[in-house]
Amino acid sequence: MTGSGSSTSKPMTVAIVGGGVIGLAIAWRLALGGARVTVFERDATGSGASQASAGMLAACAEAEPGEEGHLALNRASQNLWPGFAAELERYSGLPLDLRTEGTLIIALTADDEARLRHQLEFQTSLGLPLQWISAAEVRRREPHLSPQVAGAIFSPEDHQVENRKLAQALRAAAEKAGASVREHSPVEKIAVENGRAGGVLVAGKFEKADVVVLAAGAWSRAVEGLPPQARPPVRPVKGQMIALRMDAKAPILSHVVWAPGAYLVPRRDGRLLVGATVEEKGFDPSLTAGAQLALLEAAWRALPAIEELAIEEARAGFRPGSRDDAPILGTGPVEGLVYATGHYRNGILLTPITARAIADLILHGKHDPLIRPFGLGRFALSAAAAE
Repeated sequence: MTGSGSSTSKPMTVAIVGGGVIGLAIAWRLALGGARVTVFERDATGSGASQASAGMLAACAEAEPGEEGHLALNRASQNLWPGFAAELERYSGLPLDLRTEGTLIIALTADDEARLRHQLEFQTSLGLPLQWISAAEVRRREPHLSPQVAGAIFSPEDHQVENRKLAQALRAAAEKAGASVREHSPVEKIAVENGRAGGVLVAGKFEKADVVVLAAGAWSRAVEGLPPQARPPVRPVKGQMIALRMDAKAPILSHVVWAPGAYLVPRRDGRLLVGATVEEKGFDPSLTAGAQLALLEAAWRALPAIEELAIEEARAGFRPGSRDDAPILGTGPVEGLVYATGHYRNGILLTPITARAIADLILHGKHDPLIRPFGLGRFALSAAAAE
């Protein structure tokens, strides 16, 4: 799967289904490589999971037993982030607010501490740069945290980025590079004929393309036109979140903090994000009293000073979860169709590596070994093995 952007050959045309950070980042890379790219977004760009995210780049803190296979991809993308952010800021002229204070995973009780020390033992066995710090050191770094803090894991390489600014910068960069971005243009169908994707149907009009990229997040499985074996097993995983308002000149928190039952993410503009639930509720956008109460209570136990803060926003988003909670990347049974979906809770983290790998695949036919384990075909193999 290769194309050319040279003046002596016709540019490859690419239709990208989905205008979140993944679709926009791929569009930027493809347009820089000479492809003629159109992004089709069902709503406004960056309005789905890209908007609802907290922007954490937590490859280390979130490493869990059973997900060791995700680690190489997550860490590779994490390592790309500083250069990726600098390049995107230069190219777009817009800030991303990449913050590099690191992340604290705090214990409030003896049971929390025992659990976290066990978790730390597992994570450091994977070679991750995490360390235990004392309660006194935690309070020195974050004096507003609860006096009950018993200690914490410090992850110096798990940072955060302002996800909404990321989406804005990626759109600006993609358009500057020559991509066309069409908002409020839901793809009704991916046109497949003789086993090959030839374009998309939008508002009743066929839009021809040499390659179609399916990057529609939680909505990817619902896009019509694909045979059953080519439909990605992606579902919406609902997450509720709350944004509180701090004094931007005197914030009560500076690190990302994971507490029992909630995480807290401070923004430079004074917002403090508190999240997030994990709910299998389909595309139900409602905010529930129980979920909001649970988040606020967990945040208050860790950071009592939040009781004086105003609630600025409460929202729900839909993470694109695959059957094994890992992304779906690369080609599949339909020629000309490329997948970039199913990133679950790591869409922001995996943006740089996904954009690079998918662009290299489309433009140069290069299959990055990092994404090979994440092809759609793994689900067919697992189903066959179970029979």
